[in-house]
Amino acid sequence: MTTAYSFSSRLYIGGSWTDGSSDTRVTVRNPATEETVAEVPQASLADVRQAITAARTAFDEGPWPRLKPAGRAAVLLRMAAEMERRLPDLVAVNTAEAGSVRWVAESIQTRVPVAHLRDMAERVIPAFAWDRPMDPTITPRAGISQGLLRREPFGVCALIPAYNFPFFLSMMKLVPALAAGCTVVLKPAPATPLESLLLGDFADAAGLPPGVLNVVTGDADAGRELTTNPMVDLVSFTGSDAVGRTVYAQAAGSLKKVVLELGGKSASIVRADADLDGAVRSALAGITVHAGQGCSLLTRTIVHESVHDELVERVRAGLARVTVGDPAHESTTMGPLISEAQRAKVEKLIRTGEEEGARLVSGGRRPAGLGKGYFVEPTLFTGVDNSMTIARTEFFGPVGVVIPFRTDEEAVRIANDSPYGLAGGVWSADTATAYEIATQIRAGSVSINGGGGGVNPRAAFGGYKQSGLGREWGEFGLDEYLQTKSISWNAR
Repeated sequence: MTTAYSFSSRLYIGGSWTDGSSDTRVTVRNPATEETVAEVPQASLADVRQAITAARTAFDEGPWPRLKPAGRAAVLLRMAAEMERRLPDLVAVNTAEAGSVRWVAESIQTRVPVAHLRDMAERVIPAFAWDRPMDPTITPRAGISQGLLRREPFGVCALIPAYNFPFFLSMMKLVPALAAGCTVVLKPAPATPLESLLLGDFADAAGLPPGVLNVVTGDADAGRELTTNPMVDLVSFTGSDAVGRTVYAQAAGSLKKVVLELGGKSASIVRADADLDGAVRSALAGITVHAGQGCSLLTRTIVHESVHDELVERVRAGLARVTVGDPAHESTTMGPLISEAQRAKVEKLIRTGEEEGARLVSGGRRPAGLGKGYFVEPTLFTGVDNSMTIARTEFFGPVGVVIPFRTDEEAVRIANDSPYGLAGGVWSADTATAYEIATQIRAGSVSINGGGGGVNPRAAFGGYKQSGLGREWGEFGLDEYLQTKSISWNAR
């Protein structure tokens, strides 16, 4: 198929491109048009094992883990420069395989992760405490002991990102892993492998040693090999909480470290004194950004009863102005879901909401005039009780719910009454009270009046409860890929 952009469509193992040992090919489809974007090899178990072996050899025998942090930073900066040069390719491929509208493709999907890479190389690595002395200790008979606390790379890492933000999520795992001195096998989601495969090009251009980065495609069988193979030391997974439990259980057999970034049903609390303009924009974003396919999007709006009706009407009016369609068109403001299966899941949940008595204010159907593509109208429910399915289940689609409250204590209780705890938001003119509410929300990140922690490379990102384990981004993400070793000696 002829395209206007360049991408890799082979496996990247041990510093070389290969078609792999399987005759099976995976078709990558544009979710807006259902047309074929590319075909890539389906990695066999033998291919995955070859990639793991390459990463193991590169870690045990190669120069990368033994390179000084400044040396690794220099390589990462060369990778960043190559990514910046190839940004048009990244944006075009992201729009084609993930269905992002232009502003999402050009910002969150591509430029933001490259900015994180630069921040890691220019700020985090030079400032990180790689080695620090231990305080001397006097022990009877043993004498005076002193020593060093040393940070060392964890080992071979299996990185498994989700389909919704393929390059962004791959980079959030890859950057700290490489910065720490680890070696990597990256397995992108089957629906969106192309941006991750491009990472092989960037590795070659930067001079990354062979075997440090390996990129293989694959399904659940490939994932199981990565999570159970004894040569893998750490697994980092982004996806649903259901699959996260499976990953956790599979890794337990060899006691691998596991980092999980899972689902969310994040709440935005809108107090009576809130800036409604900002709160409405936040509610609209929670529904429409990347068609709601974001784990940390604020999809439950918990609003004070005195401003409930005004907020609902303004959000309804905003959704009526959303243009749903092919993200390749400049006029499009919301694109498709990733697949027919995902659309069917979202539509089933919408029907469940209606059956349980919630009131459909906007959307809920397929847009008229779009015969191809996996589209759903941006949808808003009111009359929602927090015990309803639609208030507790992650849609991963363009659906938001509005729930009224009377007191701040009730709002916090509703926000925390969820199996998830990934993100949250508070809107209030009283920032001191907003801060106090934020401290009570059981979530890994909380924004006040739209604060932009979600794309801040110096923030920590991760969840409470069933939203995951561990943290990503900046020094917090780097720390996940490091072991701490104590080296002690007697003072003489």
